[in-house]
Amino acid sequence: MKKDLIIGIGVGIPVLIIMVLIGGGGHVPEFEDQPPIHELPDSDSYEFSNSEFTEFGKYDVEIESVSYSNHQGFLAKPNSSENFPGIVMIHEWWGLNDNIKDTAQKLASHGYVVLAVDLFGDVATDAQKASQMISEFDQASGIINMNSAVEYLHNHSVEKVGSIGWCFGGGQSLNLALNSDLDASVIYYGKLVTDSDELSKIDWPVLGIFAELDKGIPVSQVSEFEKVLNQLKINNEIIVYPGVDHAFANPTGERYAPIETADAWSKTLRFFNENLK
Repeated sequence: MKKDLIIGIGVGIPVLIIMVLIGGGGHVPEFEDQPPIHELPDSDSYEFSNSEFTEFGKYDVEIESVSYSNHQGFLAKPNSSENFPGIVMIHEWWGLNDNIKDTAQKLASHGYVVLAVDLFGDVATDAQKASQMISEFDQASGIINMNSAVEYLHNHSVEKVGSIGWCFGGGQSLNLALNSDLDASVIYYGKLVTDSDELSKIDWPVLGIFAELDKGIPVSQVSEFEKVLNQLKINNEIIVYPGVDHAFANPTGERYAPIETADAWSKTLRFFNENLK
């Protein structure tokens, strides 16, 4: 692996772009030991505008709060009689806030039924409360919640289902992949599993978006994750953006990197289009 600028798509086929490392069931995997990744600055409330970088697609969007099993979520879907694939969206450690709801609507406008789950039942704007919500989170209950969301989508005429999450939600997107049957998984700088037996449960494409300066998820660990995916012949695209830190795609935070966010968003849309449609 080169240290400067490389990109990888699929199982070890080099391509070009910014900097990339080429690349279910009920069991709760043990994540690798690593420094804490949730030492983030407080959120700048919800006053932001990222439409320039994550644009709406061609569909008008309907939104509603929905119940699935005993859980609550935010549903965004195209205002159309067509059938669309579904996406389970998983929030950061801030909870299901307006930033995630806005992103769900943007993704839905590109032709997806997006169910943003609520794994906390609360929202934080400061790191202290967010840390408390993380400490009180029960992983087994979270898996049940996310699997119920997948079932909800399938029960509403959705054939293919993918997942996407950021930060805490990125790790949960991978966790869902290890405990469900999906068609595509997107992980934005989330906790990783590198155990081959665990990752062998995945038999669909994976897109991983990471940050070079992220101390909680170091490049070495991302590289190991990508290496195991390739050994298992799991189709993957692993991207590490140079010069940015954890949570660079959150427009409400001081680490926001709009250029890298725009590129990652473009790759996310392409990935879902290729694997869910």
